[in-house]
Amino acid sequence: MAAPLCLFLKRPKLVWLFTCIVTALTFLISVLLLQQVITHGTLVYELGGWAAPWGIEYRIDQLNAFILCIISGISAVVAMAAHTSLQKELSKDRHIYFYMLYLLSLTGMLGIVATGDAFNVFVFLEISSLSAYALIAMGNDRRALWASYKYLIMGTVGATFILIGIGLMYQMTGTLNMHDLAQRLPEVSQTRTVFVSFAFIVVGVCLKLALFPLHLWLPNAYAYAPSIVTAMFAATATKVAVYLLIRFTFTIYGLSFSFTTLPLNILFLVLGLTGVFVASVAAIYKNNVKHIFAYSSVAQVGYMIVGLSVGTAAGLTATLVHIFNHALMKGALFLALAGVMYRLGNVQLSGFQGLGRQMPLTMAAIVVGGLSLIGVPLTVGFISKWYLVLAVIENGWWPVAVLILLGSLLAIVYLWRIIEMAYFKPANEHSETVKEAPFSILIPVWILVIANIYFGIDTRISVGIAQSAAQSLFGITP
Repeated sequence: MAAPLCLFLKRPKLVWLFTCIVTALTFLISVLLLQQVITHGTLVYELGGWAAPWGIEYRIDQLNAFILCIISGISAVVAMAAHTSLQKELSKDRHIYFYMLYLLSLTGMLGIVATGDAFNVFVFLEISSLSAYALIAMGNDRRALWASYKYLIMGTVGATFILIGIGLMYQMTGTLNMHDLAQRLPEVSQTRTVFVSFAFIVVGVCLKLALFPLHLWLPNAYAYAPSIVTAMFAATATKVAVYLLIRFTFTIYGLSFSFTTLPLNILFLVLGLTGVFVASVAAIYKNNVKHIFAYSSVAQVGYMIVGLSVGTAAGLTATLVHIFNHALMKGALFLALAGVMYRLGNVQLSGFQGLGRQMPLTMAAIVVGGLSLIGVPLTVGFISKWYLVLAVIENGWWPVAVLILLGSLLAIVYLWRIIEMAYFKPANEHSETVKEAPFSILIPVWILVIANIYFGIDTRISVGIAQSAAQSLFGITP
């Protein structure tokens, strides 16, 4: 409802304040939902009073309540920095359209996570994707249009695959309700149609979450979109797709079908680890810092998929913890880059010379976010790697644990290039007047940086909810 209302407010600053209030309220509602689900169990709401499977159902369990909190929380923090950041990256007459699309994209992502209807997943996917294409195309650089077009083509292929998969499932079961599908699919699980539907859905979702080698749309989309758009999508969009993959493989098709009947775990393990190494090596050779962190996102998605491939409650816990932690890391890093973009007008690595002294707070945020990416103790990244390595070792996959640690070492290389430029090189002559980023950008950046450290020390909330959600999907009663 809030998205079209933006058109009536006319003034950019007013629309920004309205967006901040809406996203903050959304976050508050998500937190209250999570509390209610933890206390009273799964919430089921029948839209318009029509009973499922005829009517559309919203089913909130611990898994999607947790993801809802992550998406709405990040979008609320990122929105705080939007007004200042957009002044340098977007002409004033387009600000209102930006906020409208921002809210629509948020609506789509929240809808994907909250709905209990498989066809509605596709509908909300299109709402979030179409607004995402437009938001990326708003970038100042002409290459933003090409990046948006590339994402449009690959995103449309992904969405079509998902729709075909859903259609085939409907053909075999006569229902679109996820809860109903989970009960009816086992009866027809050995038919060729169900195998084909599973293949279409997995490939379609993997396109959306940018799993190697289906990640080609992501680096340029992140690099050339406005900084606020990058911060929002890097922290939320791929997480929603990972949630979808978990929902389809664990809840709808079921664990035995996904990991026993079909060798999905081996496929995920190979693609996940390959993604970690290929994307990390690609990041080392990039000179645009947004590109570096975009490839790093592809590598981090690899870690999440490795967690899923383990096929145990511990592996799923590691993935869910990393979804939460990666949102905090990438939100902080890309918002800090928005501050650099505001002062320098670009985020080329060469422009970072001497920034450690000129923009100490912004660069300190990038350093903390970077340490988190590597997995240094007392940061959220360490918690993610710890649980992932534990899950892998528990499964007896010692070589995989070694490869995960080697992947973290590659992150040191590309982060050192940024730190070396910022702290060990003299400032460029023409950029000696560079000032610290404005407080309206620094405050949201440091909210996320402090969260990176806090949740790296006190893991009761993040790990507790992730473990509980994973165990409920495996039918384990705590």
